Amino acid sequence: MKKKKTKTTVGWREWVAFPELGVPSINAKIDTGAKTSAIHAYRPRIVTVHEQEFVEFYVHPLQRRKKPEILCRAPLVDKRAVTSSNGQSQNRYVIRTTMVLGGQSKAIELTLTDRDEMSFRVLIGREALRGGFVVDPGRSYCVSGEKSKKGQS
Repeated sequence: MKKKKTKTTVGWREWVAFPELGVPSINAKIDTGAKTSAIHAYRPRIVTVHEQEFVEFYVHPLQRRKKPEILCRAPLVDKRAVTSSNGQSQNRYVIRTTMVLGGQSKAIELTLTDRDEMSFRVLIGREALRGGFVVDPGRSYCVSGEKSKKGQS
């Protein structure tokens, strides 16, 4: 008999980490209405290393703050058109990296975009949540706790 995998319950907002990008903690909106996940990235540029394309970009992990500034680099997976919540289509770079949420590590795709005017620097969509997470929309910080928030303020 196959053992059923227990899913982790997360709130509508959580602190997540992207260790391969050097981002130890960033506040994210968990959004099952969005298919893809996105991170606020600025000054993106393509660099070639040993004939492989990478995207270099900067992240401000703290909302409404310009410091600290983290330089990230990840292999370029794709460049695709993504339709945002306001209905506009935008061509975005796509990377694959590890997300840590609620003690679980999971490889996910992230699109790079300007989220400066948004309330959250990261949006975690349903593809990243599939198979391991259940969202309780009435709760916040179920697995990451308020202490992470206070430590980042």
